[in-house]
Amino acid sequence: MLTLKLINEKTEMVIKGLEKKHFSGAKEAIENVQNIDKRRREAQTQLDMNLSESKKLAAQIGALMKQGKKDEAEAIKAEVAKLKETSKALQEEMEAAQNELTLQLCAIPNIPYDIVPEGTGAEDNVVVKTGGMETELPQNALPHWELAKKYNLIDFDLGVKITGAGFPVYRGKGARLQRALINFFLDEARKSGYEEIMPPTVVNEASGYGTGQLPDKEGQMYHCNLDDFYLIPTAEVPVTNIYRDVILDEKELPIKNCAYTQCFRREAGSYGKDVRGLNRLHEFSKVEIVRIDTPEHSEQSHQEMLAHVEGLLQKLELPYRILRLCGGDMSFTAAVCYDFEVYSEAQKRWLEVSSVSNFDTYQANRLKCRYRRAEDKKTEICHTLNGSALALPRIVAAIMENNQTPEGIRIPKCLVPYCGFEILDDQPF
Repeated sequence: MLTLKLINEKTEMVIKGLEKKHFSGAKEAIENVQNIDKRRREAQTQLDMNLSESKKLAAQIGALMKQGKKDEAEAIKAEVAKLKETSKALQEEMEAAQNELTLQLCAIPNIPYDIVPEGTGAEDNVVVKTGGMETELPQNALPHWELAKKYNLIDFDLGVKITGAGFPVYRGKGARLQRALINFFLDEARKSGYEEIMPPTVVNEASGYGTGQLPDKEGQMYHCNLDDFYLIPTAEVPVTNIYRDVILDEKELPIKNCAYTQCFRREAGSYGKDVRGLNRLHEFSKVEIVRIDTPEHSEQSHQEMLAHVEGLLQKLELPYRILRLCGGDMSFTAAVCYDFEVYSEAQKRWLEVSSVSNFDTYQANRLKCRYRRAEDKKTEICHTLNGSALALPRIVAAIMENNQTPEGIRIPKCLVPYCGFEILDDQPF
């Protein structure tokens, strides 16, 4: 969440940033936060004065009793008792204001950096780079869902039987391709200095609030009602929450973690051609990279993460482009975000495979993730960053569609050592 210091010191900048993100009622929301904070601070000031006065009066009681001035001592005792009652009410008022303040701050999104373009949706995102290999497909090229059926790689109908739509069953060489991609992505992350984490795929409410999925994406997460747990939409949630309520030493930063997990998203309201096959799933595999860094170094970390994801797509020999998202298309928590898309020659469309974001202090402030500066030992709020490296479904779709030949589907050279075969065909093993 936004810090009160930022809101109070740069109010107009914050309001303009929220308007750039098309947050409705930005000015009113910020004024409401400031009014609640004023009420909280006034209660705190009065409480401190009461406690100080009570302490002074209490010190007089003993002296008066020794002097035999019992009536005066009793009068002061009564005054102290009144102050205690008032202090109790002030404490309750202060706590109520603090709780209300936290709720209001959690409902306000992060503000975008200056480099984020204006815009309301995907059509206003800016393409900053394209790359990769051009693809020439044979006549009558097939989309991946037909290739999956032809070569018995993915069974969508069986997934519907077992669970429902959006839960495919990978089998034979299709399953081996999944495993190969996971291992390839993890090995590449390790080579780049990321420590591998194997976190839970179920988290508590505090973890969801810490990274900003709650309350913003509550309707998009699968909720285990009996235990009040949530299935994770991305490994970002459990991995970043490792550092909740932690004070790190500056010399430890940047922290670099990676994790492979299954991810679960309800994707409520999704329908039509854009959800066919692997285009949009409720359960999918993903390797995530996460960094915790200082404010001074986080921009460099972001650029290094972008270069890492781009390198993966180059090694997979896929045509790709990188987009800087506009204010209206960014997530609730991001300060700046770049999307990576691969081109599906068979579908004639771009498929998003990664988002790499810098959240500035927004997540860390909710998490109370701080670091102690080496120079003066003062504590500061960290910056958090994360990105997909990579999400598998659309990568698999693009590999299948862009590499289809009359003999089968060619496997990118970088994956052959992991797969143990060079082509996906109708041979199951």
